[in-house]
Amino acid sequence: MRTQLSLQGISRLVEGTLENPAQLLGPHLVENSGRKALSVRAYLPESEQVWLIDGKHQAIQPMRRIHPGGFYEAICPIPTDDASPSYRLRIASKNGEIIDMQDPYSVPPMLSDFDRYLFGEGRHWHIYDRLGAHRRSVEGQDGVNFAVWAPNAQSVQVIGDFNGWDGRQQTMRKHIPAGIWELFVPNIQAGEKYKYRLRLGDGSTVEKSDPYGFYAELPPRTASVVADLNTYQWNDERWMSRRAGRDPLRDPINVYEVHLGSWRRDASGVHGWMNYRQIAHQLVDYCKELGFTHIELMPISEHPFTGSWGYQTVGYFSLTSRYGSPQDFMYLVDHCHQNGIGVLIDWVPAHFPKDGHGLRRFDGSALFEHQDPRQGEHPDWGTMIFNYGRNEVRNFLIANALFWLEKYHIDGLRVDAVASMLYLDYSRKDGEWIPNVYGGRENLDAIHLLREFNEQAHAQFPGILTVAEESTAWPGVSRPTSCGGLGFSLKWNMGWMNDTLRYMRHEPIHRQFHHDELTFSLIYAFPENFSLPLSHDEVGHGKGSLISQMSGDLWQKFANLRLLYSYMWTHPGKKLLFMGSEIAQWHEWNYDTEIQWDLLQWDTHRGIKQLIGDLNRLVCQEPALHQVDLRGEGFEWIDCMNRHDSMISFIRKAEDPNDFLVVAANFTPVVRHGYRLGVPRAGFYSEIFNSDSLFYAGSNVGNFPGCAADWTPHHGRPASLSLTLPPLATVVLKPNMES
Repeated sequence: MRTQLSLQGISRLVEGTLENPAQLLGPHLVENSGRKALSVRAYLPESEQVWLIDGKHQAIQPMRRIHPGGFYEAICPIPTDDASPSYRLRIASKNGEIIDMQDPYSVPPMLSDFDRYLFGEGRHWHIYDRLGAHRRSVEGQDGVNFAVWAPNAQSVQVIGDFNGWDGRQQTMRKHIPAGIWELFVPNIQAGEKYKYRLRLGDGSTVEKSDPYGFYAELPPRTASVVADLNTYQWNDERWMSRRAGRDPLRDPINVYEVHLGSWRRDASGVHGWMNYRQIAHQLVDYCKELGFTHIELMPISEHPFTGSWGYQTVGYFSLTSRYGSPQDFMYLVDHCHQNGIGVLIDWVPAHFPKDGHGLRRFDGSALFEHQDPRQGEHPDWGTMIFNYGRNEVRNFLIANALFWLEKYHIDGLRVDAVASMLYLDYSRKDGEWIPNVYGGRENLDAIHLLREFNEQAHAQFPGILTVAEESTAWPGVSRPTSCGGLGFSLKWNMGWMNDTLRYMRHEPIHRQFHHDELTFSLIYAFPENFSLPLSHDEVGHGKGSLISQMSGDLWQKFANLRLLYSYMWTHPGKKLLFMGSEIAQWHEWNYDTEIQWDLLQWDTHRGIKQLIGDLNRLVCQEPALHQVDLRGEGFEWIDCMNRHDSMISFIRKAEDPNDFLVVAANFTPVVRHGYRLGVPRAGFYSEIFNSDSLFYAGSNVGNFPGCAADWTPHHGRPASLSLTLPPLATVVLKPNMES
């Protein structure tokens, strides 16, 4: 590059208004006495003297200070044996310290033309390996390569402890027209805190955390932290290999939803939080005891306000520092995998908060969000909505999802608030939203994002799960994109959850008038791959705990809760239960305190815990409860019309037609003696589960060890059973294969 110095250019550099300092700094070809020469320039404002060191011969040449602000230049012969000059800078600081370092402006950029092209197209799936802060060694000099997308900034500086938060000598070079700023900073290591200082178009400056940063300070501090994610030695090869070769939807999926900060507490930890490694062993042992196949973690990306539960994310690529380091979290995931437990995380691409150090108006413009508040602000949560139509923003989000799957071996993502993404008029009145190009309410850009996310996630990581929290009747949420669907593996069945909880709140004597709330879910149970959730949303927001929502006196509340869980676990669909609900916690969930573990001193609460463990094991052991629970051929009503007795009964079937279970549920506190139930064939039926069992602190009414069906036709079937149905309970019977 042939560049001559100008006083105006140097002044703009010193003032911090020069858009691309690489125009002046580093090595440049110049004319010197009619001959071509090499001009090496450096801007080092806190230095006393600077020398140029020849990288091969260690020849030292003093650099001339040509501006009192700390601008230096040295004129050298052009190397004849190497097109790329090799040199270092020796700097004497004002405090007497002398250091040698690589000239950041002599280092070739880490981002290639192809990287920038793919990012501009919105299809650089591993852009997190380029943008952000990455350790790098250049000619034996260790340092960190910083890169950030801020196309409308006037200039960008890296600031941190390593330069006293004075970024004048770490002004980044700009890749035009990509709008990416990049700089190699030598002599810094992992653990350094940093931010970007951006000069905006109006001359003001803002300090921002790194959108692609891998780690951050503990809130309320907001600096990003340099982290190396490649140092952890994984030991889950067997799990990862098995996962890639299986269809997870044919397997049992019993999910335990966890908020890490309030599952268990440690008084010696920061704010009472436990470290990821501490949690790992206790949580895995607990999940194995209760038979859960997966844990689902509420958002673990960095968020400034703990009370948002993680759903107002600032650092999308940054693991929250509340519970430890990235390597600590990797240990948790690794330990889960080694013990046969999958790990899902909540992911929030629907909105982000307005915190000043975050994404909002990142470079002075509406970069990640929409400019128009009718598109860019969420009326319910006071947050910003991503501009899904911008290639770089879509790339940011999809790459973020893939990042968690790759770097942390996550087994799936539960996508939060999908409904708010799909509809342009979500929570908006007439005149408060902008229709799409066809005049409709569908957010076409968000649909494209979700489809592309699912396509890439499933193609690059076979065997993972993607789960949509989608509360409307949008068709094909969990159907392949090739068939017009959104491509999710599963969809939360919010209709089942709302109807069933509403039904369970009714006093038993009134349930006969609300029978359709119990049976309606089977009308739409199979167009989607459903997961049945009793999540944190059902035990927060002033709703109270699940046990407190049950009707009746104390005995009936526990019986109703056992009945609810038994019905849920035998209903078609995968299962999810929020922590604390498995021990019938009385208090509404509080993110700032741990679960009421002391309740386990009571038989009733221990009984609920035992029930959940047995239900989980039943689902895992019985193919009829998981093999085809997402297809209609796995379910068959026996009697859904007994409104007067508030009774339902049905058959669950495996792929083998001879392998089936009979389920009968009594939603009244009345014992039903001699209750006749039609079944497919005669023979002995073992009672393999009874929610009224003494083991669960029930009244122990039932049919143990089972009963025989004869060839008395009933319910349109050739044979029938005469059962004793316990009060507010579910029984499950299995025919003997020999009978």
